[in-house]
Amino acid sequence: MYKRLMKHLLLTLTLMSTPVLAQQVPVNPWMQYLPTPTYGVPFFVPMLLPQPKPQKPYTMRRIITQQEKTQMMQMMLPMMTFFMRMDMADAMNYFARKYKAKPGLTFDEVRDSLFLRANQLNFKKVGENLMWKDFQVVLEDMEAPRIEVYSFCDIAVGRDLLKIAPEFIVFLPCRIAVMEDSDKNIWVLMLDWNMDWVAGFERQLGITDELWKGALDINRKMDEIMRAAAEGDI
Repeated sequence: MYKRLMKHLLLTLTLMSTPVLAQQVPVNPWMQYLPTPTYGVPFFVPMLLPQPKPQKPYTMRRIITQQEKTQMMQMMLPMMTFFMRMDMADAMNYFARKYKAKPGLTFDEVRDSLFLRANQLNFKKVGENLMWKDFQVVLEDMEAPRIEVYSFCDIAVGRDLLKIAPEFIVFLPCRIAVMEDSDKNIWVLMLDWNMDWVAGFERQLGITDELWKGALDINRKMDEIMRAAAEGDI
């Protein structure tokens, strides 16, 4: 994924600097703020350069400035919007793992199947957000579809993740959503964090064998919970 990203970024920068093609490529105003590369380093944003490795668990990394984050995103957006023709909905679709519920199942049946399978797998539900009720009460929106988000947790794996990167707390606890779409179809969704994406880079990322196995186990269980909910398994 790293090599593919670099290839597209370098291609984007090359095209934007080519007179003949520059008129066809959307101008990226943040390019003017990128520092001049030195020693042939392809990354221009400070946050992407190697940082000192923390020596203790739960060590926070440095604060990345909003300007640095904006620079990184503005470098990636030409690739996403011009070459891949992606809008925001397309981008979010890449981050979602989702299953469509079997026709004929009610929302409550999908939800109950989700809870039952989570309980069978000893996956603890630690919270819920009944968003659609807030839409009705706070926004007086009676047309919005039913949307509910449930939080689950495996404290052992969560602890090990936070030892490596306390910033990972922004993704915890794990969440599974059940929602209706515009056609009243019911979907089960979660943030897709497929471990295959980082396979082969476990050591570089500081992932221990124990944490790797734990993360795979959580991913498998959450996927099983979602599939069971989508099938209405009891």
